[in-house]
Amino acid sequence: MPDGTAVSADAIVAGDATATGSETSRGGSLVPSDAGARPLLEARSISIGFGGIQALAGVSIEVAEGEAVGIVGPNGAGKTTFFNCLCGQLRPASGSVLFAGRAIDRMPAHQRARLGIARTFQRVEIFPEMTVRDHLTVAERARAGDWRLWKDLLAMGSPRKEEREHVEQILDLVGLTELGDTPVAALSLGNCRLVELGRALALRPRLLMADEPSSGLDTHETQLLADLLRRVQQESAAAILLVEHDLDMVARVVDRVLVLDFGEPIAEGSLEEVMADPAVRSAYLGKGA
Repeated sequence: MPDGTAVSADAIVAGDATATGSETSRGGSLVPSDAGARPLLEARSISIGFGGIQALAGVSIEVAEGEAVGIVGPNGAGKTTFFNCLCGQLRPASGSVLFAGRAIDRMPAHQRARLGIARTFQRVEIFPEMTVRDHLTVAERARAGDWRLWKDLLAMGSPRKEEREHVEQILDLVGLTELGDTPVAALSLGNCRLVELGRALALRPRLLMADEPSSGLDTHETQLLADLLRRVQQESAAAILLVEHDLDMVARVVDRVLVLDFGEPIAEGSLEEVMADPAVRSAYLGKGA
């Protein structure tokens, strides 16, 4: 995993990061402190149920360009369900989702990805027999809309120079250059997480959505991954929306958080502020907290 590599994230996702402050309040809307600017992502009053069980009830969030925001809460709080509604894997029963001012409620996941939304998953989604480099090359072609599928099927689809250069930049950024030609099946879980992150960065996202990226990692791997995510956010235009149970990692990555419990927003603000909130302490530690 990377530690102080010289490659700038600007080479991966061009732009300038935007730093924002935090503000604590009750309710379902997490609003950047720079409230005058149009948010990159805006979700309003998202609700969805399954079999009579209300999984989300009026959850809202805003994420500004270049900002890092976390979604936290105890198990079963609805964090991944909310992610799936934002990404297009689920369609909410009510509410709206806008990206860069454009309504994307009825847009399928692959079209949202083309707008600049990239995602990693709680359960690693990879192709075991493909090499690390091949994973990133496929993602680069998907971003460009140039699959050249018939050539790929005939093993004739050699990467172009610009594709190779971008893939090498990402390999360097995530610390996998020496493993570029290794089949993913031979990698550790920590390195598989980096492959997923690299594949997301190959899409040159405006918004990187990471769902429980520390799952299965040890403490050292988690710290390094958190530092990498923060570096990507600080050095590029990519905003980050992080769902994570490891609060130490959340503290290292995000500027502010939204706390969910049983599908409802109960607090928002900096991590330090929300963890001092009695409602949050009760949700995590029980009614007597």
